Amino acid sequence: MSSSLIQLIVLAGIAIFLVLKLRSVLGTREGFEKPPVDKAAQPAARSRANLEVIEGGPDHDIVDHVEENSSSAKALADMKRVDPSFGVGDFLQGARGAYEMIFMAFEKGDLDSIVPFLSEDVFESFTEVVDDRVAKGLSIDAHFVGIRELTLSDASFDTDNKLAEITVKFVAEISSVVKNADGEIVEGDASAIKRQKDVWTFGRDMSSADPNWQLVATGG
Repeated sequence: MSSSLIQLIVLAGIAIFLVLKLRSVLGTREGFEKPPVDKAAQPAARSRANLEVIEGGPDHDIVDHVEENSSSAKALADMKRVDPSFGVGDFLQGARGAYEMIFMAFEKGDLDSIVPFLSEDVFESFTEVVDDRVAKGLSIDAHFVGIRELTLSDASFDTDNKLAEITVKFVAEISSVVKNADGEIVEGDASAIKRQKDVWTFGRDMSSADPNWQLVATGG
């Protein structure tokens, strides 16, 4: 047997030994290697952790909008206990859309489209203004630019009858003109954007299956 063949056999033997050695290490799950993760169990684990944080600390859905330990914060927490589906952030998002819808319907005199979103008192108040405007032959041509500021200013909750009220301050940007019966502009500038400030209070029976809030009071 030639020396070169002997060297080849020796090298082959060494290679086989190294392969078997590596397989004996990499093929096991011992030492410091992490155990396999059950991905299906991860969401539940995170949910439990989040629940502990919420129960053990402030509810940021509330304290991000009102002062912690204030009467408004307590009222909002009571609302959540009665209706777990209620969220302050979700409410404010809905209030943003409701403001534009109600405001523009009022400017156009189209109150029928917003009847479900107004309390009886507010509807009657709006109707008086619109009727007076029509009697004078006036109309408003308005364009809603957007809401510049939205702030939750107050919240209250009656634990006996489960009635909740949330007051929101709005600062919106609009352009509008008032026209007479002949279509002539008698007030305003269509190209000028002005700020509209309103303080609106929304109310709802939190024990009701109806999730909609109504506008129960307005102010400036």
